[in-house]
Amino acid sequence: MKKNFLKLAKLSLILVYLVIIAGAVVRMTGSGMGCPDWPKCFGYYVPPTDVETLQWQTNREFKKGQVIIYGETLQVAKRDFTTADTFFDNNWEAYTKHDYAIFNVWHTWIEYVNRLLGALAGLATLALALLSLRYWSENKLLTLLSWLIVFGMGFQAWLGATVVYSLLAPVRITLHMLMALVIVGLLIYLIYRTSDKKVKAETKIPLKNLLISALALTLVQIALGTQVRQFVDEQIDTLGESAKNLWLASPTLKFYIHRSLSIVVLLLNGCIFWMIKRKKLTLPKMNWVLALLLLEIATGIVMYYFDFPFASQPLHLVLASLLFGVQFYLILEVSQKQAFGTNS
Repeated sequence: MKKNFLKLAKLSLILVYLVIIAGAVVRMTGSGMGCPDWPKCFGYYVPPTDVETLQWQTNREFKKGQVIIYGETLQVAKRDFTTADTFFDNNWEAYTKHDYAIFNVWHTWIEYVNRLLGALAGLATLALALLSLRYWSENKLLTLLSWLIVFGMGFQAWLGATVVYSLLAPVRITLHMLMALVIVGLLIYLIYRTSDKKVKAETKIPLKNLLISALALTLVQIALGTQVRQFVDEQIDTLGESAKNLWLASPTLKFYIHRSLSIVVLLLNGCIFWMIKRKKLTLPKMNWVLALLLLEIATGIVMYYFDFPFASQPLHLVLASLLFGVQFYLILEVSQKQAFGTNS
C-alpha cells in the first residue's frame, strides 16, 4: 500500500509540474485570456476551433451558458433555444466578469490544455487523499496533509478563475504561482516521508538554517520574477512583439533588485555547496541545486542580453520551480526531526 501511495504522490507531483510548465507557456504566448470564462471555455467543455462557432447565426441551436461574440462583447445564452431570423436580446445576457471579447484559436487551446492538466492534477491529488485514509489509524498527519493538498488544489483553481476575471492582475498571478509552489512542497513532503530512502545528515554546522535562508531567497526571487514578467507583458502590449530589444530598455526598480539578488542567491548556495563538500556530507541534491541555479541565471542573462529568445521565459520559470522543489527536499534530508518516525 505504501508503494502505491508513493507512486501516486510522485505522479501527482509530475502533473503539478506539468501544470506549472503549461502555465509558463500560457504566459509566453499571451494566452491567459484564451478562455475568457471559467471553468468552461466560451461556455463549452471542449472549446471551438473556429470563430464561426462564436458568431450568431440564424436557425442555430444554442445551449444555456454557451457564449458568442456579438458587437465586441461576450453574450451568454440564458436558456436552450434555436435562433430566428433576427437577434433577440431577451435570449442573451452580457458577460459581466470582464469586457475581453477576442477569440484566438491558438490562445484558446493553449489555455485549454493548461486547464486540462490542472484537472488531471486535481484528480490525482484527490485519489491520493482517498488512498491516504488507510493511513489514518497509524499516521493521521499524512492523511491530513493529503487532504490539505486537495483543498489547496481547489483554492488554486479558484485563484486561476480570479486571474481570468481580473484580466491577469499581477498580484493574483504572483499568488497563483506561489500557491503552486506550496502544493509542490506538500507533495514533496509526503514523498519524502513515505520513501524508504532517507538521508539524515548529522552535522554541527548550521546547514539547515542556511538551506532555509536559501529557499526563502528563491521564493522572493520567484515573486519578484513574476512582477518583472508582468512589466514585460505590459511593454509587449505597448511596444509590440517585434520590439524585443526595447522591452527592458527602461526597467523598473524590481528588475534591478531581482537581478542583483541573484548574485546573493548564488553566493549563498555556493557557500552551502562548499561546506557540504568540505564536511564530506552525502547530500548529492546540492549538486542539483547549484546546476539549476546556474542554468536559471544563464537564462536570465540570455533574456536580457539576447532579447528574449524563444522559450527562454518559460524555461526561466520552470527552472525556478524545480530549484524550489530540490531545495525543499534537501531541507527535509538534513532535518533531524522525523515527524513520522522511522517506520512511517
